[in-house]
Amino acid sequence: MLKIYELTEAKRTILRRDNWLERPVPEAMQAGMHRIFGETLAPEQAVRRILRDVKRRGDGALREWTERIDGVALTALAVPATEIEAAAATLSGELVEALKLASERIRAFHSYQPLPEWSTEALGGRMGQRVTPLRRVGIYVPGGTAPLPSSLLMSAIPAQVAGVEEIVVATPPGRDGKVPPVILAAAHLIGIKTIYTLGGAQAIGAQAYGTETIPQVDKIAGPGNLFVTLAKREVYGTVGIDGLYGPTETLVIADDSANPAWVAADLLAQAEHDVLATAICLTPSRRLADAVQIEVGRQLESLSRSEIIATSLAANGGIVLTQDLAEAAEVADAFAVEHLCLDVADPAGLAEKIRNGGCFFLGGRSFEVLGDYVAGPSHSLPTGGTARFASPLNVFDFVHINSFVALDDDSSAALCGPAALIAAAEQLTAHASAARVRQTTQEATHA
Repeated sequence: MLKIYELTEAKRTILRRDNWLERPVPEAMQAGMHRIFGETLAPEQAVRRILRDVKRRGDGALREWTERIDGVALTALAVPATEIEAAAATLSGELVEALKLASERIRAFHSYQPLPEWSTEALGGRMGQRVTPLRRVGIYVPGGTAPLPSSLLMSAIPAQVAGVEEIVVATPPGRDGKVPPVILAAAHLIGIKTIYTLGGAQAIGAQAYGTETIPQVDKIAGPGNLFVTLAKREVYGTVGIDGLYGPTETLVIADDSANPAWVAADLLAQAEHDVLATAICLTPSRRLADAVQIEVGRQLESLSRSEIIATSLAANGGIVLTQDLAEAAEVADAFAVEHLCLDVADPAGLAEKIRNGGCFFLGGRSFEVLGDYVAGPSHSLPTGGTARFASPLNVFDFVHINSFVALDDDSSAALCGPAALIAAAEQLTAHASAARVRQTTQEATHA
């Protein structure tokens, strides 16, 4: 049964933030790493070993680690174009249409995001900024227990809207050693032509360093498991990364206007992801809390992943009683959650009181599952409290901004003296000289 907390206890437990990358390693994971590496390693050590090997041996390391970790002997790293093109025919027509709808809405949403280029002559000459798409981007699409075509769409389409020239996808093989057709079909629908059958840290290493087969990219985007996230952190600086995504999380603020069955369904959907997922409801209504608790128990019985859900809710979930909605808003703002669902009578008004959150879902009809698949914004969102400073994956993740300076002669001459003074204060005499020599030249020209 989903526990009901008083706020004080919840702050000590389910609302307490920690760094998930530093949590103790589960015994099953430790046993798996010992099987693969023949010794006991911390996840960071395992990731560094794989990355070093990929950097040194290239394709040979990719094949070896894929066989050792995934149990798949790869005959080729790249998925043949014919296999990508044929994948959609293996899916139902309804599923293909759903993927098309999702891709269209994701593209439309991100197309509204402005990428402003500007220049001004107000500062002398011409100065401003230009926006340049990245040349080549790597997209990581998680696999593991289930294929996730939605993650491909949510990461690749913003890159396409940004104008990225080349997008390459890496995704782990299924049990049959192949990329699941639903991922290939999603890629084909949006025009992705390059897909590599690679997962885990070795996939991140391949995209970061490049191999005989796989080109080095400028930036890697997409969520993944602990080893993928640690690998992204390790290669940052060699390439860019979009962020470090932790276990998924949802916070629902609900009042008496909310439908308890809907709130319960949203909590269960979040907990379904994995045992580390967080699903919490904040409410000032004891009546609603009791009703949601009953609904969670009732609905759980019919769900296929009930064991995972029950474990997740017991460890990381709960219903938290607050004094009022204002207090709930304060708690939500401090928690800075990935998905913030406002199932209240005035969701827009409550949203104005909250600064932090990855994506805000306003009202019971605008629920998080729609955001996962078809609403439009990317579902790659900041987790672990990083919504205090980080943003959802968006078009800006796939461009860089170049400033440019083209001063006229008079403006340049006028700035030389102040620049030289500041440089001298910093004891950088060559800097000061570079300004003064131009100042002298300009004065001689006007003499």
